[in-house]
Amino acid sequence: MKTLHVNPKVSFEFTTDKIASDKSISHRCAIFSLLSNQPSIIKNYLPAEDTMCTLSIVQSLGAQIEKAEDGTLTITPPQSIVEPPLILDCGNSGTAIRLLMGFLSSCKGFFVLYGDQYLCSRPMRRVADPLRSIGAQIDGRSEGNYAPLGIRGETLKAFHYESKIASAQVKSALILAALQADGISTFCEPELSRDHSERMLRGMGAKVISEGLHVTIHPQNTPLKPLRMTVPNDPSSGFFFAVAAAINVGSSVTLHNMLLNPTRIEAYKVLARMGAEVQFIEKESMYESVGDIIITGKELHGVDVSDNISWLIDELPALSIAFACAKGKSLVKNAQELRVKESDRISSVVKNLRLCGMEVEEFDDGYAVHGGELKSATINSFGDHRIAMSFAIAGTRAPMNIEDVECINTSFPNFIELLSQIGNIHP
Repeated sequence: MKTLHVNPKVSFEFTTDKIASDKSISHRCAIFSLLSNQPSIIKNYLPAEDTMCTLSIVQSLGAQIEKAEDGTLTITPPQSIVEPPLILDCGNSGTAIRLLMGFLSSCKGFFVLYGDQYLCSRPMRRVADPLRSIGAQIDGRSEGNYAPLGIRGETLKAFHYESKIASAQVKSALILAALQADGISTFCEPELSRDHSERMLRGMGAKVISEGLHVTIHPQNTPLKPLRMTVPNDPSSGFFFAVAAAINVGSSVTLHNMLLNPTRIEAYKVLARMGAEVQFIEKESMYESVGDIIITGKELHGVDVSDNISWLIDELPALSIAFACAKGKSLVKNAQELRVKESDRISSVVKNLRLCGMEVEEFDDGYAVHGGELKSATINSFGDHRIAMSFAIAGTRAPMNIEDVECINTSFPNFIELLSQIGNIHP
């Protein structure tokens, strides 16, 4: 089990275009390429463990994949999905397994999805149950709630589904199923979740109509257009360095080629509400808005976070570090979804902040952090990449020893290399 030691430096100025490519979009590029009958060309695909697992699955389903010297991928889909002789390894990725559940439910054949010990402990009935209600055959441990999951593709019925949770993974799985259903389907959610699937599928020619919290999906009787996409850099990954700037007054970070989708930059806006200076500079817009983000550290104050939680669910562990360094109390509510991520992130954040000497209150759906001065601590990542990276960033304010950091490779392989430019590290 590898431990990372991080110690503070003086204030810094850091500019990079090397933030990890967007994980959510990389997964979708690989899976959505199977919806066309022509080669998709993907630049800047994330070469992390989870996204490479998804690429391997796409290959197992019959796609041919070529990689150019500059890393550009050409994904040529099969004429029809191949029934693989082996089980399909999704690694640590909830996005991959849940989107593939939706896609494979209408594909002829039998498929088995599984992942690592953490993924196999995450709940899947939130996707399995609505899919089964429209004719999908899905089974697994605990009545299909846990992987490994067996799927036998069937013709699916059109549906009107009202989700009780705002989840881009649930929504995307149902949209992929609806594209092969026997009529027009609708999906409704209580709060707008991330909308990458809708944007990308519309760009490929699918009739996916978004109206507020409702999505109408028309069945696709002909193949979609192939993707021609450069994956932007991941604002969720870049956010760790945004927090590093925000908690070190006078420091600044400039992040180039970042995804600026409104549902992905909410956490940066929370930093701005706390007092940090944050600028968004759009440079281009095709499938998605892309540009630069500049963050400058200022004195921070506490803030309440209870709205648009689905837009910043992945960034809340890193935000908790900003809360710890702010004046006053910060409150997170309506974030039950944190309980079923790679770890129970409410529990992980609370336990580790207390190790850092912070006063923290834990609730079923969130936590409260009373700002103060971080103290040196030895941190348990609980095998969760975002917990590991968040407390590594805390090491720019107080010495931190983070245990079990191999999990960082699931999403951000060059994180430690970039971190070395703003903190003293000893792997």
